[in-house]
Amino acid sequence: MADTEKGNNGNNGVKESIDVFQKIKEMVPSDANLSKIEFEGPDIIIYLKNQKALYADDSIVRNIAATIKKKIVIRSDPSVLMPPEKALEVIKSIVPKEAGIGSVKFIQDFCEVAIEAMKPGLVIGKGGSNLKSIAMQTGWSPKTLRIPTMHSDTIQGVRNLIMSESDFRKKFLLGIGKKINKPIVKSEWLKATALGGFREVGRSSLLLETPHSKVMIDCGISPEPGIKGLDANAGGDVNKAFPYLDSAGFTINELDAVILTHGHMDHIGFVPYLFKYGYEGPVYCTQPTRDLAALLLNDYTKLVQRSGGTPLYDEKDVKKVLSHMITRDYGEVTNITDELKLTYHNAGHILGSATVHLHVGEGMYNIVHTGDMKYGFTRLFDPTDTRYPRIDTLFIESTYGGPKDITPNRRDAEVNLMNIIKRTIQNNGKVLIPLFAVGRSQELQLVLESYLTSNEYKLDVPVYLDGMILEASAIHTAYPEYLKEGLRNRILNNRSPFESEIFEVVKGEREEVFDKGPGIILASGGMMNGGASVEYFKRLADDPKNSLIFVGYNSSNSMGRRIQNGISEVPLPNEDGKLVSTKVNMSINTVEGFSGHSDRRQLMNFVEALRPRPKGIFTMHGDEQKCDDLARTFERTFHLDARAPRNLDSIRLK
Repeated sequence: MADTEKGNNGNNGVKESIDVFQKIKEMVPSDANLSKIEFEGPDIIIYLKNQKALYADDSIVRNIAATIKKKIVIRSDPSVLMPPEKALEVIKSIVPKEAGIGSVKFIQDFCEVAIEAMKPGLVIGKGGSNLKSIAMQTGWSPKTLRIPTMHSDTIQGVRNLIMSESDFRKKFLLGIGKKINKPIVKSEWLKATALGGFREVGRSSLLLETPHSKVMIDCGISPEPGIKGLDANAGGDVNKAFPYLDSAGFTINELDAVILTHGHMDHIGFVPYLFKYGYEGPVYCTQPTRDLAALLLNDYTKLVQRSGGTPLYDEKDVKKVLSHMITRDYGEVTNITDELKLTYHNAGHILGSATVHLHVGEGMYNIVHTGDMKYGFTRLFDPTDTRYPRIDTLFIESTYGGPKDITPNRRDAEVNLMNIIKRTIQNNGKVLIPLFAVGRSQELQLVLESYLTSNEYKLDVPVYLDGMILEASAIHTAYPEYLKEGLRNRILNNRSPFESEIFEVVKGEREEVFDKGPGIILASGGMMNGGASVEYFKRLADDPKNSLIFVGYNSSNSMGRRIQNGISEVPLPNEDGKLVSTKVNMSINTVEGFSGHSDRRQLMNFVEALRPRPKGIFTMHGDEQKCDDLARTFERTFHLDARAPRNLDSIRLK
C-alpha cells in the first residue's frame, strides 16, 4: 500500500511541478527571457537570459516567492555568463577596496561567484546595490563569504570542499528537489522513537515517522566511555556509546533527512557512520554547525588514532557528511519532505545552535525540539527563542532539570571565578580550566578579557589557549551575525575580544607553560576524558599551589566527575601508555553559572514564556531522575501531559 501511495505522489509531483512552474512563467516578464526552472534541494531556481528585467522591479521576485511559498533563487542562463577573467575585473571595479576582498571563485555548476571579504557588507552595498550590479553586468550570481578575523583551517577546508564538490552537489540537490517538492500528503499517524539521549546525557537521537517520511533529529555519541569507548574495536560499554539504530526497525537508507540542532559530538558524532553504511540523503543544519562539525568530527578521528584505536569512520566519511549538508538560517521555512517543513530558531547554546520547529502536513501536527538550549544570560548569545507558529508537542532538554539545579547569579559566578584565579596567582600557582572547545571556551575568554583588563583583577599573567580553542574561536569571528549585538559590533570593527593581547596560543611543546611562572590555562577536553586538559593535569595535579576549576558539565562516568567528587589519586597513561597513579593535591573547584544549558528555573521560565503553550512535553538529555522530576513538575505547574520517555520508547503523537 505504501509503495502505491508513493507512486501516486510521484505522478502528482510531476503535475504539481508543472503547475508551480507555470505560475512562475506567468509572473516573470517576457523580456527577462526565462530559459529554465528547476527544483534544487528545497529551493526553486529560475534561470534567465536577462536578469535586468527582474532587477528593474524588486517586487516581482517577492511576489513570486509569496505566491509559491518557497525560496526563490534567480540565476543567469549559463550561455550569458561573462568569462571569469573579465568578470573578476568588473567585480573589483564595483566593490570598494575597503571591503578587503580575498579569494574570488567562480562556480560554474551553480552560475555563482563566491566572494570572500573581510567586510562583506561593502561587497553587498547599500540595499544590495553592489550585488545587483555584479549580477547584471557579469551574469554571475554573487555569494558573499566573510573572512574570519583569525585564520581558520577548518573554514578554508570546508569552503574548498564545497566548491570542489560543486558538480556532485548540483546533482545531489536536483535529486533531493525532485523527491521533496511534491503535493503535501495527509498522513494518518505520527510516531516518535527515542534512539538515544533519553534519561541520559549523550548519543542524542530522535526518529520521527509518518507513513510517508522518516527523519532523524541529531545522531550523536556518548562522551562517557572516553576515547577508547569510541574505538570501533572497543568492547565493554561500547553499546551505550551509540544510538539504538539497530532496534528502530528501519534501514539507514530509508531515512529521508537528518536534522542537526548544533555541533557538539553528543549530537553529531554518529552521523558519518550513517554515510559509511549507506545513507545518501541530506543533513540539515546552520552554517556555523556545518563548520563546527567539520572541526569536531575530524578531531575525533585523530584522537582515536593517536590513542592507538580504530575510529568508527575516517576523514572520507566526514567529507561525505559535509558534501551532503544543506544549510539554513534561523527563521527560514524549508520543505524537507513532501509533508514536513523545518524552521530553525536560536537556541542560545553554542554558535549556530538551533531549536527545531517541524510542521507536519497541512496543520496536522507541530513539534518543537530544543536540542541543547540556554534561556538565560550569556556574554555570547541571546536567550532561546520562545515564539513559534504552533506547538503540539515540546521535546525539551533537562541537563540541569533537577530540583537543586539552580545556578548562582551570573555576576556572582564571575566574581567567584576571578577570586579563585586571583588567590592562585598570588600564591604563585597555575590555574587550569578544562573546557569544551566550542562554547564554554569562548564564554570564558570573554569573561577573562573583561576582568583582566580592569584594575581590580589586572593580574598581568598570560592566559594560555591550548587544543581546539583557537580554531573554534576563529569560526566564531566568521559568523558575527549569530552573536550578541555588542560582541558582533566589536568583531565587525576589528576589535575581536578573542584576539586580545592577554591570550597566548600554545603551539607545539608545552614546557614553556610549565617553566614560566603563574598563569591561566584554558585547555580543551571539558570532561577530562581526553584532550589537552588531561596533559596539563598530569603535570599540575601534585602541586597544592595550583588550582583546577570546572565551569561546565561533567557526565556521571567521566574523569572530570571523579576528580570533582574528590578522588585523591587518578590513574593516567604516561608517555609509554602505561597507567601511572597521579596524586591530586591541587585545589579542586567548581564554579556554577557558566553553563550553556538552562538550569531548573530557566527551563521552567522558558515553558512559561512559550507562545503558544504546548499541549504535551517530553523531557530528554538529562540524568534519569532529573528528566523524571522535571516532567512531573511541568505537569503539576502547567496542567498538561508531560513525560520522561526511556530510550527505545515509541510514542504515537497523532
